[in-house]
Amino acid sequence: MLRVSTALTFSALLISSLPAAAADNATTPTFTKDIAPIFQQKCESCHRPDNMAPMSLMTYEEARPWAKSIASRVGARQMPPWHIDKTVGIQKFKNDRSLNDDQIETILAWVAAGSPKGDPKDMPAARVWKDESGWSMANKFGAPDLVVKSPDYTMPPVAQDAWWRPSNATGITEPRWVRAIEIRPVGKNARKITHHALARLQQPEDMDPALFTNDPNVAGDGLFMEWAVGKNGDEMRPDSGRLMLPNSKIVWEMHYHAVGEEITAHTELAVWFYAKGQEPKHREVLALFNTFSGSAPGGRSLDIQPNAVTTTESFVTLKQNARIENFQAHMHMRGKGMSMEAIFPDGKREMLSQVTDFNFNWHNMYIYDDDVAPLLPKGTILHLLAWYDNTKANRSNPDPDQWVGWGDRTVDEMGHAWLNITYYNDEEFKTETAARAAKTVNTTADRQQQ
Repeated sequence: MLRVSTALTFSALLISSLPAAAADNATTPTFTKDIAPIFQQKCESCHRPDNMAPMSLMTYEEARPWAKSIASRVGARQMPPWHIDKTVGIQKFKNDRSLNDDQIETILAWVAAGSPKGDPKDMPAARVWKDESGWSMANKFGAPDLVVKSPDYTMPPVAQDAWWRPSNATGITEPRWVRAIEIRPVGKNARKITHHALARLQQPEDMDPALFTNDPNVAGDGLFMEWAVGKNGDEMRPDSGRLMLPNSKIVWEMHYHAVGEEITAHTELAVWFYAKGQEPKHREVLALFNTFSGSAPGGRSLDIQPNAVTTTESFVTLKQNARIENFQAHMHMRGKGMSMEAIFPDGKREMLSQVTDFNFNWHNMYIYDDDVAPLLPKGTILHLLAWYDNTKANRSNPDPDQWVGWGDRTVDEMGHAWLNITYYNDEEFKTETAARAAKTVNTTADRQQQ
């Protein structure tokens, strides 16, 4: 009887536990139902065959061997690469590829549960990715109106880093307004050797340099477009554009590095114009503002001592009313963070954006949503602050015992913010700020009625 009672008791316990076990299985995330949609939305742009990431995450069979690594990188918020500080400043971006808290928790729970595959019927249809041999913006704007190509450069298998600076005439014969730009390295394995590619626009005009830089060493009329990992194009907001003039030229700067095989590469720049007669009301420029002060022509004062954390700052006074379209920090291996604060003419201060975990491998451009892009009156001071970790604690640091100054090489340092800025005259700015205020009031009212 004892044995029977024990058996009956065990059976009863087993039966009573079945609903709980079923409930646990129902709430356990699976790849097909819960993980694949996240990967498609946030990860596959890089993690797919023959692309820049080291592995594909498009299928369960591809993703499962990397589950623990995925949990580690996702849990540390290192992937997807999005280094803006989520605790301060503006948080609405057009190109936000970060994971929200719920998505992170789902991925971690999936890995903790053993990374189950789930029901194949739950798997969403495979996302179709466009052919990257073409221009990505052609899907929206059609074929580009202008393509400028740099000369070829052949990088030997073993060599010092090279900076290739040729130039090309644009062929523009009349003023044209630009609404979109895209840039890319071209050639078999060209992206392997291309660290970055810059396209500077030089043209016959007398633009005040203060509108696009605080660096007296910047030549011409500033940068037109940049390619780097995480950045390949710009689309102007409605009623704003960049201006190209007759007799202009593109002055290139391609930073190439050897990777153990001979590779020939060049860079192409595609431009889409506004239709004639549909010129925008406002001009946008791509500005470079250093995060350190005291520069003189021919030199840049950036002084990073060995085995130390160094902070630099600069103050840039806006000469015209402006809308800041984006924020992008540029630093090298010792760079750790950068912030941009607005000090208004009345003394009010507002933190706009801050990167607190800069990663040299990802040059993220954080594009503000239309309704939050900062509107700053002339006389506003942009306070730019950067910090560098030249100690052993910085895992990216190649040599903490080395003094570091400004330089083009990766082992040197830089510190500047890339900002797309649209400028307004006083009347235009008044209209724009009034429209923003009205939209904010309407949005608030709609939320209160919900």
